[in-house]
Amino acid sequence: MNKTISAKEFRKGLAIGLAVMIILAGLEAVEHLIPKNAGAKGDYTPGTYTASSQGFGGPVDVTVTVGNKGGITDVAIAGAAETPDVGGAAIPALQAQILEKQSAEIDAVSGATFTSNAVMEAAAAALAQASGMEVEEAPKAAEGDLFIPGTYTASSKGFGGDVEVTVTVSEDMIESVDIMGDHETENIGSFAVDMLGDRIIAAQSPNIDALTGATVTSNAILRAVQSAFTQAGADLSKFPQAQEEEAAEKTEETLETDIVIVGAGGAGMTAAIKATNAGKNVILLEKMPYAGGNTTKATGGMNAAETHYQEEQGIEDSVEQFVEDTMNGGHNINDRDLVTIMAEKSAEGIDWLDSIGAPLPKVSFSGGATNARIHAPEDGSGVGAFLVTSFLKQIDELGINVMYDTKATELIMEDGAVTGVKAEGKKSIYTIKAKAVILTTGGFGNNEEMIVQYRPDLKGTVTTSAPGIMGDGIVMAQAAGADLVDIDQIQLHPTVEQGTSMLITESVRGDGAILVNQEGKRFINELLPRDVVSAGELEQTGSYAYIIFDQRLREGLKATEKYVSTGITVQGDTIEELAEQIGVDPATLKETIETWNSYVAAGEDPDFERTTGMEADLSVAPYYAIKIAPGIHHTMGGIKINTEAQVINTEGEPIPGLFAAGEVTGGVHGGNRIGGNAVADIVVFGSVAAESAVAYCE
Repeated sequence: MNKTISAKEFRKGLAIGLAVMIILAGLEAVEHLIPKNAGAKGDYTPGTYTASSQGFGGPVDVTVTVGNKGGITDVAIAGAAETPDVGGAAIPALQAQILEKQSAEIDAVSGATFTSNAVMEAAAAALAQASGMEVEEAPKAAEGDLFIPGTYTASSKGFGGDVEVTVTVSEDMIESVDIMGDHETENIGSFAVDMLGDRIIAAQSPNIDALTGATVTSNAILRAVQSAFTQAGADLSKFPQAQEEEAAEKTEETLETDIVIVGAGGAGMTAAIKATNAGKNVILLEKMPYAGGNTTKATGGMNAAETHYQEEQGIEDSVEQFVEDTMNGGHNINDRDLVTIMAEKSAEGIDWLDSIGAPLPKVSFSGGATNARIHAPEDGSGVGAFLVTSFLKQIDELGINVMYDTKATELIMEDGAVTGVKAEGKKSIYTIKAKAVILTTGGFGNNEEMIVQYRPDLKGTVTTSAPGIMGDGIVMAQAAGADLVDIDQIQLHPTVEQGTSMLITESVRGDGAILVNQEGKRFINELLPRDVVSAGELEQTGSYAYIIFDQRLREGLKATEKYVSTGITVQGDTIEELAEQIGVDPATLKETIETWNSYVAAGEDPDFERTTGMEADLSVAPYYAIKIAPGIHHTMGGIKINTEAQVINTEGEPIPGLFAAGEVTGGVHGGNRIGGNAVADIVVFGSVAAESAVAYCE
């Protein structure tokens, strides 16, 4: 016998006799799709059986041959559209596994999850036929049509939870694509939720490219769309595959403006808003298809001293202490003048954020801070996404010209002054003439080649940086004669979940969490500077640790919901249960937490002299743990600037017309950045750069 069915048909057939769910998650293997005993030699009816499933690039067909004794004697897998060096390369190994195990219950090949899942699903469907299961015919569109007209809904697991897609189709057209993904990361995955529906409609195909930087969410959306189209009777093989755009000759355009700002992260958007409000025409360039940069990744808050929020909450702090904490945290190699400007203008920055509808009233401790100084959104949500949303609203209201998918390639120099930039978009090459240029392109935390150039010891280290953070601005500035400072100072953040590169905000420790090693014991003051805590973790068994918190902390800090929804947390109703799940001795972990709780009650930590983040103990079940280790988080070195955000050349003089702010610069953070200072940096120096550029224009 030889009968071909689709994976959709198989799922419908299984519904009659089995309650089996197929999980198509980017990082998870497909659940076992056939009965436990259906893999042994002799279980199948002799014959040849074929089934198909959707892989990464297109359909994957699996044909199994069952011999006279009921065992699998041959397996053929066809996946012509799979990536040759990834999914295509995995096919022989998957084929061998099916033969060896006599089953579809095989292991996914690392790095080829989509192809592996498709092979497992199709092989399971084929073996279901060989087991004699009845299947229901899947709907098929009428001859010559693409779809059975109607509205269809499907879902798939994204980064933060299920993504649901509802499509409406006519006989030959995709009419609408509505995407719901409320749990996807704001201003990262949420951009994919907002943008991919229109792209699918424009392409009239589900085979489009994932949104750069939001791959997990994008792939979840595309899987759900494919599933919905299958319900609509579509033959997925009839849709054209995503192809690279032909390299058409680009037109050349010349634009003029007062100020061109390169990089739409937090510093760039701050500068754009400030300069526009000062009456200047601004062009904001962004090489990615969306704004935010590394600011979106910021989860803690903004350090500021002598703010009205501190005063209202009875918190004593001073600009002088802010400066000293930052200098000490940076091992005193910081530029004290820059640090002083940041501290002195920080309260003004908080007031400005209030004025644009982005208040940060929740004040707590961050590592390396003497006083409660880090300001966050009231509900404890991540500060970066919160600010990016607020900045984008202001940019929209002010009508600022933001040119997305447009990469600056060169600074224009005339008589030793910067007079604009050259840039390249998808269809045009631009010469943008300007009276002043502000570089806000971020650091180089996602450029491993550049990291290794300055820090060979960090080769292969996980990074939390956004995909566009490649050091472009630093390279352009150097070509224009800019000097660099502290370029080898690269910070490791101590609490990074290694599988997802997700940063666990410092606010978790600041609100009372502790770190324990694999032996279930605390090993350090959790709120020491980041480099110290990172070094402490690397000395533990396995070079990792667990961050432990309870339900009370979860309910008081919204940022933790993302960790729970993405599945990186482990939960236990008791401390002992939590310990068992992470492989730690239950008695030891219980003793550690009870000891910590007694220290909180006494207001004193005799073991490690922690004095901050001790307002609440860990006593409200359930309890949570996240396995973490250090990851590259911030490149503290970069372009040399002065207190007016002017870029300084190798002769020690300002380069006329060129300004810079944010992570693209060096000198503010020294040898280690204090948590909360990056946001202070972008707000304060984004403002300073705008003010200086406006003055230069006049």
